[in-house]
Amino acid sequence: MSTKITPGAIRFNTDSMKLEYYHLGSAGIGTIATGEWVQLTTDSPDIQTGGTRGLFCGGISPGIVDIIDYINVTSTGDAIDFGNLSASRGATSSVSSRTRGIVGGGLTPSVSDIIEFVTIASTGDMVDFGNLETGNDHMFSACNSTRGIFAGGGDGGPLTNKIQYITMASNGDAKDFGDLIQARWGAGNGRSNSTRAVFSAGSTSPTEVDTMDFITISTQGNAADFGDNAFVGYGKGSGNAANSTRAVLMGGTANPAPVTDHITYFQFATLGSTTDFGSLTDERRGGGVVSNCTRAVYGGGRTPGETNIIDYIQIMTGGDAVDFGDLTDPRSFTPAGCSNGHGGL
Repeated sequence: MSTKITPGAIRFNTDSMKLEYYHLGSAGIGTIATGEWVQLTTDSPDIQTGGTRGLFCGGISPGIVDIIDYINVTSTGDAIDFGNLSASRGATSSVSSRTRGIVGGGLTPSVSDIIEFVTIASTGDMVDFGNLETGNDHMFSACNSTRGIFAGGGDGGPLTNKIQYITMASNGDAKDFGDLIQARWGAGNGRSNSTRAVFSAGSTSPTEVDTMDFITISTQGNAADFGDNAFVGYGKGSGNAANSTRAVLMGGTANPAPVTDHITYFQFATLGSTTDFGSLTDERRGGGVVSNCTRAVYGGGRTPGETNIIDYIQIMTGGDAVDFGDLTDPRSFTPAGCSNGHGGL
């Protein structure tokens, strides 16, 4: 017998310590299997920074750099200098809350286990947060308002299926969460809403895969099968963003092409494969993505040389990307992107 929940019902989640309301899924009416609990918030990026602020951190240009620059996601224009990482790092991964942008791992050029953070509403240099259990590069990352997730990784470091997590409001070292279905690296962030994180495609060096698996962020345990990516290897160097219902995957490597301009998407509440969305302004991989619940903004990448291009899409409407502006410097792999207005908040 299924449990009925009234749409709009409110609860207090004792795991996240947040208020949530019940939002219907697309397959049915008012059952746990077809709806989801979504966090209520009394804060907004407009209060903090006059709009969602997106940061692009580190990367390769073509040497490894410590640059951090930022944009206002709701407008257009060129990026502005924010500060610096504690050391030059490429192939990093990032997570963020309403207040903090957090960068983990990467290459210095050796594999790093460093986690550090900035306060998004200000400007300045990164400061120490803690350390990963296992340092790596090209990790998948995801987050809600409470937890940050770092998963997989390899290429410069050892190939792994390890999933680690942090509590973003409290400095400290990462803890074990579980394992991916398949060990791989992908360097993609942002595939999460407040409930689920989805890890899409990637590479097992040298084989590229179409695997998609997912976790429930507030729990711990191993990832489960989600579906298949429409383009094999698409997660290798792709940029990713999401609102509360939909995730988009932008650019990357897709066999047989070395670099692609493809954009695809999937729905968090429904297991399955990705669907075509449109195209970037040019073919590239290894860019960083920041987002609010409306726009996804893709900055930098490799075409095969490093670029400073920034372009954007509207997450809920299909179509091709539009020019936004330029980064302060051309770079790729990865100008880790994080924002105070993404779909996991």
